[in-house]
Amino acid sequence: MRLAVIIATLGRKEQLARLLEHLERQERLPDEVIVSAPDEEHVRVCESDRFPISIVLGRRGLCAQRNQALKHALERFDVVTFFDDDFIPQDNYLRLLEEAFQEHQNWAVVMGHVVKDGARTAGLSWAEGLQVLADEREQGPIVSKVVDHVGAYGCNMSIRAKFIGDLRFDERLVLYGWQEDIDFTSQLRRHGRVVGLSTLRGVHLGLKIGRVSGERFGYSQVANPIYLIRKGTVPASFALPLMGRNIAANLVRSLWPEPYVDRRGRLRGNLTALAHVLMGRIEPEYIQNITISEAR
Repeated sequence: MRLAVIIATLGRKEQLARLLEHLERQERLPDEVIVSAPDEEHVRVCESDRFPISIVLGRRGLCAQRNQALKHALERFDVVTFFDDDFIPQDNYLRLLEEAFQEHQNWAVVMGHVVKDGARTAGLSWAEGLQVLADEREQGPIVSKVVDHVGAYGCNMSIRAKFIGDLRFDERLVLYGWQEDIDFTSQLRRHGRVVGLSTLRGVHLGLKIGRVSGERFGYSQVANPIYLIRKGTVPASFALPLMGRNIAANLVRSLWPEPYVDRRGRLRGNLTALAHVLMGRIEPEYIQNITISEAR
């Protein structure tokens, strides 16, 4: 089984270098790591003695960059694994992943368990992430548990490549994406199960650099779920509660916002998107018209 790791990156050269070095510790090494970036300013010289690294340049936006990497990877690999550039996998991650795909031929998509997710907090440092994984190892073997999902969490997800075919990430979900992972992987359920596997462990640092502004993200929190419901790839039973929780959180916490979240900007984006939805205007790409000065 040939396995490629794809990492889309933007504005995180130091983090990318740490992750590539960390991947050399994998018990089952990737057969290739494909780094996708808009241009050379976003990557250092990437080399490894343990696996080949390819750099693909020229596209900006998470969906566009992942599609660019897929073009480079498909028909050469059996499994394609997507890691965010701020995700740190446990050293046995790829070995257990390969074993899972070999044992379960009816699995189309597999995602691992995020032990700690800095996206929900102020974020984690690299050292903190490594410490979380070290503490995990000391706890001994993890009980294997398999849970079916509507779609996969994109910070760490792996796909049986033969099922991808002409399917690509939806580039109307511009910039940071938001729910592009669910959209993409939910369409693979027609080929097999989309599962979360408890034994695949990792930490998502949730770095704040390289993300979109609060108002843009808030717009996506509403516009993207509605767009995907209309597209037919994500059920309303999943998307609407997600959207409602985000709006409620932004509304309540805008009174006393966390220092690391632009709650008021997100709420402005939510309200703009809701107004557009009421007018029948479903345009995820509208966030490109929201200037940074408007969203500070």
